[in-house]
Amino acid sequence: MSKNNLEFLEALQVIARDKGIAPEVLLDALANALVAAYKRMPGAAEEAVVTIDPDTGEIRVYGQELDDDGNVIKEWDDTPEDFGRIAAQSAKQVILQRIREAERDMKYDEYAGREGDIVTGIIQQSDNRYTLLDLGKVEALLPQAEQVPFERYDHGARLKAYIVEVRKTPKGPQIVVSRTHPGLIKRLFELEVPEIAHGVVEIKAAAREPGHRTKIAVWSNDANVDPVGACVGARGARVRMVTNELRGEKVDIVPFSEDAAEFVQRALQPAKVKEVRLDEENGTALVVVDDLQLSLAIGKEGQNARLAARLTGWRIDIQSDSQVLENSSYATEDWAQGEWVRSESGEMVWEPAEGGEAVSAEQWSRGVDDSQELPLPDSSTEEKEKPDTTSSLTDSPVADSPIDK
Repeated sequence: MSKNNLEFLEALQVIARDKGIAPEVLLDALANALVAAYKRMPGAAEEAVVTIDPDTGEIRVYGQELDDDGNVIKEWDDTPEDFGRIAAQSAKQVILQRIREAERDMKYDEYAGREGDIVTGIIQQSDNRYTLLDLGKVEALLPQAEQVPFERYDHGARLKAYIVEVRKTPKGPQIVVSRTHPGLIKRLFELEVPEIAHGVVEIKAAAREPGHRTKIAVWSNDANVDPVGACVGARGARVRMVTNELRGEKVDIVPFSEDAAEFVQRALQPAKVKEVRLDEENGTALVVVDDLQLSLAIGKEGQNARLAARLTGWRIDIQSDSQVLENSSYATEDWAQGEWVRSESGEMVWEPAEGGEAVSAEQWSRGVDDSQELPLPDSSTEEKEKPDTTSSLTDSPVADSPIDK
């Protein structure tokens, strides 16, 4: 039996070394399994402990008697005669199970705490729910919600993704990755721009609409280093690598500024901004641009303005010179609140917002010509004098009508 025990120990050590598991861990797991096997035998003690000599491999079972406090008051050798065969049968099952558990733990430990990191995997499977990426020892899950719209994931293609969560499950670690997270942009620039990796250049903020466009604000801790130039690279080589990895998604790089107005102005590039008026109480920024720059500042379907707002944290209202001038002229005028509606008889009438009697188009015109006010909500049908106005009836309803004083 001693020879068999030595061979068993040698095999155990080989397995432990190959799998990267401490031999003591396997011996402890085997001892616990042997205790369970012993207790299933006829005449077994209620309490027992199994010892395995790490030098000789000798296995002994000791029955125990405990007091009410759990202290051992009596112990005796109760090793069954045929226990070596039972040990051999239990060893195989226990060792395989323990190896699987240890491998799962090692895989989890390898990726635990790596949320926010970037990984490269090979696309294995893709359907309407998720895409699987083979990372080597484990697989990563790319859910549908974390995928870029209209981005194709071809089987066998290499893909970079951002780790958003690492879960521990009975079947091993489950790694959830994303292709839409703004953090993916930061990590890709870290790979391509040494100045960012070394901390000379920082990405202060990022705003992204996955698959379409991204804006990042960069800052340099060294006055001799241009942060935008470092990220763009020679002839745009660095930013082009990031764009290629994002499957053609456009990336705008703007310099960060601690001055809020200047930062808003830079965030709206490539549009040229004339003036930025900040309302810190409401967190809004009124941006004034030339008439010809208005569409560029807003962007396609408001994309440029939307990304700039996310990047800076300000609610941005963009107006052209002519709009600002028009709004300033309206600010000096009083407005009769109400609307033109069509009555049951088909006639256009003015209904005041505060309620009250509706005014027909004929009455409105006569009121303008005769310099008479429109009826107040609580007034009778008697009309009162009012100043001249420049308003005129139109064929379609309008929201507000000015009354010049």
